[in-house]
Amino acid sequence: MSSSTAVPGQSPIAETAPQSLCALEPRVPADRLVGEMVPPPRFDSVRFDTYVPDPNQPSQTEAVEVLSSFAAGLGGAHATGSGKAGSASAGWRRATGGWFGKKQAAAPAGPRGVYLDGGYGVGKTHLLASLWHATPAAPSLKAFGTFVELTNLVGALGFQQTVQTLSGHRLLCIDEFELDDPGDTVLVSSLLSRLVDAGVALAATSNTLPGKLGEGRFAAADFLREIQGLSAHFRPLRIDGEDYRHRGLPEAPPPYSDDQVTRAAYATAGASLDDFPALLDHLARVHPSRYGALTDGIAAVCLTDVQPVPDQSTALRLVVLADRLYDREVPVLASGLPFDRLFSDEMLNGGYRKKYFRAISRLTALARDAKGLVAQ
Repeated sequence: MSSSTAVPGQSPIAETAPQSLCALEPRVPADRLVGEMVPPPRFDSVRFDTYVPDPNQPSQTEAVEVLSSFAAGLGGAHATGSGKAGSASAGWRRATGGWFGKKQAAAPAGPRGVYLDGGYGVGKTHLLASLWHATPAAPSLKAFGTFVELTNLVGALGFQQTVQTLSGHRLLCIDEFELDDPGDTVLVSSLLSRLVDAGVALAATSNTLPGKLGEGRFAAADFLREIQGLSAHFRPLRIDGEDYRHRGLPEAPPPYSDDQVTRAAYATAGASLDDFPALLDHLARVHPSRYGALTDGIAAVCLTDVQPVPDQSTALRLVVLADRLYDREVPVLASGLPFDRLFSDEMLNGGYRKKYFRAISRLTALARDAKGLVAQ
């Protein structure tokens, strides 16, 4: 965007006008998709000892203990061939007595898998990233990504090449395992079966199936059923609790005026400035696998005229963008409607309910982070 040092009706406040996300159409090569399979910036420094369990939820403390032992057991030689576990599997079973704490003379062969079962905001991604960091293996021998990023990798490399690329890994962590698309679920389930045979340990969280609303959390039984023959390799680990992003915190700040958002965008180095409806239209022209690259170098996202999302396809694209912004800790300053009014009652009561509430939760946290951008 060309230099423009003044906001209409205001004195000059910046040397360069803010960027526009609508002007960006990034291309992401396949090797970048592989290289970026690490915890995102928000979770780069998290560890088990930085997770703060809710004292009223003992399952959170238990999860840290179980996952710490799980990580320690992955320090041996990599397992190879037809589901035969290497010393990592045997070592973890010796140290912990197997999945359920009972000493066994002969534990089942095959790599371990753990499924973190809980609602949004209880710290599942924090724990999953902590597991990745705690696993005693080089970064090149462990992978971390969302389900969408994994399917994008298969699309970029092809199924067989993806199997070859990931088979040498010690651990694969999959965040937000999508069970809404049966075709993608079968694809990834087949991929994981091949990786299990190669001795790769697995860890996952997941999203809600349509019609499986429950308590706003995903049911472990549904996850294990959908991954078909892999269920024996996963131990469900339930994590109860409230959304930590809002635990004991004040309500999200109300939206600002268009003028406040515009001035903040011009005054903030590296900020973007877009009209919200125009950005939603632009997202339809950019594949969701590129939404992370869309935010490269963006220090803050400033949005004017936030309105209700018009349809479900648009809403699901916005969910992906919200995830990428949250992962990268990019604050979001907005005018218009507050974020808890983005999605219609029909959407919030439908099959993608959990995704929409996660997006609201994350955008609210990012809106709170953006408060300092507005001059008081």
